[in-house]
Parts: sequence; structure tokens; C-alpha cells
Amino acid sequence: MRALRWHGREDIRCDTVPDPIIEHSRDAIIKVSSCAICGSDLHLYDGFVPGMRSGDIMGHEFMGEVMEVGAENKRLKVGDRVVVPFTIICGECDQCRRGNYSVCEQTNRNKKLAETVFGHTTAGLFGYTHLTGGYPGGQADFVRVPYADASCVKVPSDLTDDQVLFLGDIFPTGWQAAVYCDIEPTDTVAIWGAGPVGQFAVRSAILLGARQVVCIDHVPERLAMARAGGAITIDFDEESVLERLNDLTAGKGPDKCIDAVGLEAHASRSIDSLYDRAKQAMMLESDRAHVLREMIYVCRPAGIISIPGVYGGLVDKIPLGALMNKGLTVRSGQTHVNRWTDDLMRRIEERQIDPSFVITHRVSLEEGPMMYKVFREKQDGCIKVVMSP
Repeated sequence: MRALRWHGREDIRCDTVPDPIIEHSRDAIIKVSSCAICGSDLHLYDGFVPGMRSGDIMGHEFMGEVMEVGAENKRLKVGDRVVVPFTIICGECDQCRRGNYSVCEQTNRNKKLAETVFGHTTAGLFGYTHLTGGYPGGQADFVRVPYADASCVKVPSDLTDDQVLFLGDIFPTGWQAAVYCDIEPTDTVAIWGAGPVGQFAVRSAILLGARQVVCIDHVPERLAMARAGGAITIDFDEESVLERLNDLTAGKGPDKCIDAVGLEAHASRSIDSLYDRAKQAMMLESDRAHVLREMIYVCRPAGIISIPGVYGGLVDKIPLGALMNKGLTVRSGQTHVNRWTDDLMRRIEERQIDPSFVITHRVSLEEGPMMYKVFREKQDGCIKVVMSP
């Protein structure tokens, strides 16, 4: 089969590799009908997240048709159409029973490595480093899905791939980020980053009843898409984020703040951003934390900071004094995808939202390596790339 494989920094290739096979009785083999490039994949492409090995298959946002199931997998049958969440869950451990699926205690087959780095293991993830199990990803013709009876989301026949594909990651990620904010009708919610997760965070905050939603970025196409979703936008290249947020909130600051950027934050007129880039270049810091610092500074006292953006390692100069003295609450984590999929599927079926709005580019799998660069460089108005194997 064909698959997009990581061969080093900025080196993704479409290779021919062996087809996957059933390895465990709860497995399923999925023929991929649609897959996508996620912003998190760019952290691997840019070499900022450790634990990749040459030849690893990329991708954690995919769906398709069940081609084969293991003997113990009674929930799925050949021919079922499914979305596959990026978090691999057992459905049986203590964390899964609590709905904390992204920290499943059983599915990371490199648990000892994760425990060494993080203190405790987190869930296995598709196509996302050997810290999270080293599982082959979904940018391929076929994928082996472990614990498929617990995680796969069956798709109604009347919904298209474009409508449901993003239930595997970016839609529930944006939704969880907004839910973590405990949004009230009087709230101003500020969202840093108008990439795919930021776009879904905008729409989720509006669906959850925020009084106003503000989105901060500097890419014109992304800002336009956020405005189309109901957000007020701030171009950080053109105006002061602090001053504009104060203007929009009568000087009080946003009640809730969402970091939909993560470890590769950009800022055009910021000393701390230059500092991060210098330390990153000297390998003295792994992540650029400008957005986190800015959120802590501008957030209204007693507010909530929600972090769906991915961080991979170490940062410094975090203003803990401001965080503590302002009484801010921080909520973060990889997404507990299966906690949200039933509700979000219902909202799609009821036409509250059509997730396909975010798609800007459709290509074949062979064109995928080229699209990594287009997406990273934000060329040609690229916001979300969907591939059809």
C-alpha cells in the first residue's frame, strides 16, 4: 500500500509499504477513504516533537471502511463506515471509565518511555511519535486500528466524509477547548490562532453561548474564515492585542482565553518571541510560549485559560506570579475525543454546524508531501488539507 512516511525534518515521502494485518483480536483493518494533515503534524514535520523514527507513517485524522475485524471485535463488521479518533482507547481502564480517554492507561505500548518523560503514561496516538506508542498513522491506504471495538465511531449513511472526518480530531478538540472554559452568556472568549482548531473553537464558543468571541491571528484568509464564523478578529501584525482586547471588554480583559496555537507561536513585535527563537535555535528550549504568556497577562482575574494547542517539551519565563495572583484556572490536555462524538454527531445531523467549511484544499495521497509545505507556509490560502487515498 501507499503511505506518507517521515524521513526527517521537512522530509515526508509517499512510499510503498506492506499492508497492515490483524495483530490482536480486538483490531480492525480500515480502508481509508479520507484523511487530513493536522497542525500537530507540522510539529513533527518541523522536528520540534521528539520520538520520531525514519519511516514512521504519519497522520492521525482519518476515516474509512472496515475491511477486516479481529475475533473478539463484536461491535464492528466488515463494511461499516467509521471515523477513527486519534486517541487509541481501551475503554476498560480507570481513566477510560472516567471519560479521560486521552490518558488511557493501557494503549501506549511504550509506556515506560512515556513514564520517563511525563511521569505517567498517556494514551497511544496514531502517527505521533514513539512517546505515544509509535503506532502507524492514517495517511495511508489502509490502517490497523487497535482496540477498534472501543474507539471507532460509526457514521450514518446520509452524512458525507467531509461532514464527519473532523470528528476524529479538530472538531472535538475545538469543542473541548470551549467546554473547558465553562462559558457563560456574559463572557468574552478570546482565541489565539485561527487555524483549523481555532476555527472550531470559534464556532464552539458561539454554540455554547458566549456574548462575544475574539480571534487573534495574522493570516488574512484565516481571519476572514473566523469572521464568517461569527468572531471579531485581531490582526496582531497591525494592532496591539492588549489594547484591542481592553477596548472590547471595557478594560476588564477577556473572561476566557484559548490557546489554539501551541509550541510554534509567532509574534511580530514581541521581545519574548525573539527570546524563544534564540533559545530554541540553541536547543535550550523546545517550545515557543509567547501565546501562553500573553494569555496569562491579558486574561481577566478569576478567568479560565484553556490549552488545546500542543506542547512537546520545556519552556521558561512563564509568569506564574501573574497566574497565581490573578486566580486563573488552567485546563489543558489532548482531546478526550470519544467523550464528545455522540453530541457533535447529533449537532452535525441537526445542521447546527457543517464541519466541511474548514476545507480549502483536496489532493491525492501522492500530493501529500508537497501539501505539508504549502500548509506550513500558509500558501495559497491553505487552512485545511484533505487527502483521498
